[in-house]
Amino acid sequence: MIIMIKAILFDFDGVLTLHETGSQSVCDYICSVTGTEKELFRRAYKKHNSDLLTGKVKHEDVWADICAAAGRDMDVDILYKSFINTPINPGMLRLVRDIKQSKYKVGMITDNKSDRIRSIIDYHNWKALFDAILVSAEVGVCKDKPQIFQKVFQTLEAAPEECVFIDNTQKNLTVPDRMGVATVFFDFAKNDVPGLRDTLSLLGVEGL
Repeated sequence: MIIMIKAILFDFDGVLTLHETGSQSVCDYICSVTGTEKELFRRAYKKHNSDLLTGKVKHEDVWADICAAAGRDMDVDILYKSFINTPINPGMLRLVRDIKQSKYKVGMITDNKSDRIRSIIDYHNWKALFDAILVSAEVGVCKDKPQIFQKVFQTLEAAPEECVFIDNTQKNLTVPDRMGVATVFFDFAKNDVPGLRDTLSLLGVEGL
C-alpha cells in the first residue's frame, strides 16, 4: 500500500529561523538594544523558561522578576520587539511557500511561548501560510508528549503516516517517529535547505 504525504510539519526555532533557540533570539535582541549583560539575562530568563513553554505562566507574569535578576529595569515593550525581530531563514521560508503552492498542508509544531509565536505570525502575516500552528504553551505539553502531535493530526485531518515532521533537535523526533510520522532531522549548523528539499522529494513530496 502506497501512503501519500498530505502534510509537512515544521519546528520553528532552528528550522524556520536563523537562531537555534527562541531564548537566543530574545536574549540577543534585548541585550544588544539595552546593553544588559548577556549571561545575566540568559540565566534570569532560563529560570522561567520551562513554565513559559508549558503555559503555566506568561511573560507579563515574570517580566519584573527577570528584570530584577538581570539587574536592569526594562519596559516590557522591548520583549515584544524581540519577538518580531526573530531572524527568519529565507531559504526555509521559500521552501514552505513552495510546499504550500504544491497543494500540501503546512503546519508548525513548536515548544514555545504563545505570545511570542502569535506576535511573529501576526507580524509576518503567516495565518494563511500555515494550516495549523500548535504551540506547547497553548496545548500545555511539549513535543516529548504525543498530545501536541495528535492535535495537529486532528486539525489537518491527516493520519500520522501522511505527515512529515522536520526538527533541528533529534530528541524531538522520537515521539512522532513512534506514532508513524516520517521524521527528518534538520542540521541547524549546516542549514542545508537544498538537501532538505531532496529529502522531502525522496519521501514523495512533489513540486519541489
